[in-house]
Amino acid sequence: MIKLIKSTFHREAETRRALAEFVLREDVLSMNEQCRTFEQAFAARQGRRHAVFVGNGSVADLLLIQALLNEGRLRRGDRVGFSALTWPTNVMPLIQLGLQPVPVDCELETLNVSPGTLEPHLAGLRALFLTNVLGFCDDLPALRVMCDDHGVLLLEDNCEALGSRTAGTLLGNFSLASTFSFFVGHHLSTVEGGMVCTDDEDLHERLVIARAHGWDRNLPPERQARLRADADVDDFYARYTFHDVASNFRPTEINGFIGNRQIPYWDEIVDARAAHFARFCQAMAGNGDVHQYELSHMDLVSNFAMPVVCRTPELAGKYRAEFEAAGVEIRPVIAGDITRQPFYRRHVPGTAERPVAGLVHTNGFYFGNNPDLTEDELATLCELLGG
Repeated sequence: MIKLIKSTFHREAETRRALAEFVLREDVLSMNEQCRTFEQAFAARQGRRHAVFVGNGSVADLLLIQALLNEGRLRRGDRVGFSALTWPTNVMPLIQLGLQPVPVDCELETLNVSPGTLEPHLAGLRALFLTNVLGFCDDLPALRVMCDDHGVLLLEDNCEALGSRTAGTLLGNFSLASTFSFFVGHHLSTVEGGMVCTDDEDLHERLVIARAHGWDRNLPPERQARLRADADVDDFYARYTFHDVASNFRPTEINGFIGNRQIPYWDEIVDARAAHFARFCQAMAGNGDVHQYELSHMDLVSNFAMPVVCRTPELAGKYRAEFEAAGVEIRPVIAGDITRQPFYRRHVPGTAERPVAGLVHTNGFYFGNNPDLTEDELATLCELLGG
């Protein structure tokens, strides 16, 4: 079988050996120096001033929305746009925290929100939580200008797009803040883990506070002093003083250690995914049964998984059967049209479906793209894509 996820880590054997040795010798396994080192390394590699490491990519989304509420940049009841073709935890925090989710449809050529699909929803929108679907993007520079011109906070869920680049800029760097996932099968794996990146000092402070109970102990001394003075508490009471609404989203030193082992492989992982994606696109270029993608505006596509969107439901059934008969593990394209999901219909009644996301939901599937694919596996996948 060609599995969706082939390994827990890149260069698995050596990573496991190093991890075993680390656990045996380390005294502190709760969040500490390994996590701080990984945050610094990731921020530097992504080109952001700050990175806040958390327990997983889903709580990275939740933490970001909570921090923006704590800061007052978002208020309960605000309308927040999000990509209709996405993973549930991109929209669930909006529902959980009392915001009004507004699903925005995608373009078939990019599978992403475009200026054209965003424009009808801009009036009264306070934020746009954009998913960079499967490592693709649409016209992100234009989307950023639209959001700036209309006072809309732009946020990026970049969990599927680490290393992708457009207009000379890494995806995840077009926004006030972006989130990342390090779950197994993602570009970088720490088994469980996530990150929120931003250049904004005040938001960074709110993220750090909201990650760990609402206390200040993970902030620099000068920021601790300011908060303690504002709250009128001394250093003794400051140990259990909680400055804002928060949870415990902290990672562990185990996750941090794995992250520090994996981040040197960034280029190796991204380059392999990009090369495989280019090969897949070439293989299906002459296949009239499937829709083709237009991503010439992108400098590099660090593809998460390879989507196949067929022209009819009947063709989708045919291709799914052929892929599974060949031993290829497949899934729906992310969660399809989120407006069709049971949780969404229960909590956001009366939402109209988004037609392109709906087409992808009905006619699409994807298979895994990862650096560990063998030449034989790549050949099999390309043959299937050719029809």
